Amino acid sequence: MQDKIIEQITDLKKRSEPFAMALVVNREAPSSGKAGDRAIIRQNGQLIGWIGGGCVKGIVLKEAADAISSGKPRLLRIGKHITQPQKHGNVMEYKMTCQSEGTVEIFIEPVLPQPHLVVVGKTEIANALTKLGHAAGFRITGVARDAGLKTFHKVDELITQIDLSNVKTGPLSFIVVATQGEDDEKAMMSAVKKQAAYLGFVASRKKSASIIQYLKDAGIEEGIIGQITSPAGLDINAKQPDEVAISILAEIIQVKNGLSVLVQQEVPAESGVAVAAPEYYINPVCGVPVDKNNPRHIMEYKGEKVYFCCDGCKVKFEKDPEKYIQAREQGMEYEGM
Repeated sequence: MQDKIIEQITDLKKRSEPFAMALVVNREAPSSGKAGDRAIIRQNGQLIGWIGGGCVKGIVLKEAADAISSGKPRLLRIGKHITQPQKHGNVMEYKMTCQSEGTVEIFIEPVLPQPHLVVVGKTEIANALTKLGHAAGFRITGVARDAGLKTFHKVDELITQIDLSNVKTGPLSFIVVATQGEDDEKAMMSAVKKQAAYLGFVASRKKSASIIQYLKDAGIEEGIIGQITSPAGLDINAKQPDEVAISILAEIIQVKNGLSVLVQQEVPAESGVAVAAPEYYINPVCGVPVDKNNPRHIMEYKGEKVYFCCDGCKVKFEKDPEKYIQAREQGMEYEGM
């Protein structure tokens, strides 16, 4: 199971798909989850691994979805002894509502996609930018005609021609064209066709105006051209290549940190991965969150669809549905199993 989890983590990171990691850090018998048990939870609610069953699983799935959405980790405390569940910062308490008499503590950590920096050009500025971007935690793609291992400082992906068609980009990608007179038109024409949060062109204002006119003449839409930042970088009166690279990376970080968390979680459109976010419904019998896309049972009562996490909750509800609906509406404590 541990090998499968590692494989899944590697695959999800490669596809830039956000997910959450859950680890059982403490346990009091007789809960089924044991200290050291772990799982990963995908954005679509799929759980791979083991952290316990019953109401624990439902709670973990909901809190994992919230962690991915907010980008914030949290510690869950779930136990029979918790009669008045509370939230203390990133600590969430839940009453154990299933048959288990134990207590379990689970740490959930969201893992969001790594920002992606695409640098085009065989120039000192391009090389300096890949070096700084790597140090800042970006995944780096270096693009240059006839590029070799020494063209860039350090890259995760090397493209040896001025062509971005096979480079996967998304809402957390940042493209910088630093060709500086060599293949400018070809590089920009390829770059404007890619999805990115930022597209910067390293050039003088005169050169920038010339390239923009070239793109207009080529039929590129005004809206796309308007998203080009040129000259690229914050105005810090940079002179040397390293200084220019610093100004560009600073501008990219400014843009990145201004993106909403939801944008930072999106799976790149080019990845071909369809991810449907779960929608949770609170089971009126035990109070456990149930993913509407994957419930154990569904039944309709007075025009409302009611979702259940287990057979026992459905049976109890069928015996006295009004009791549970009224209890939920009045904010009463859930009965549990």
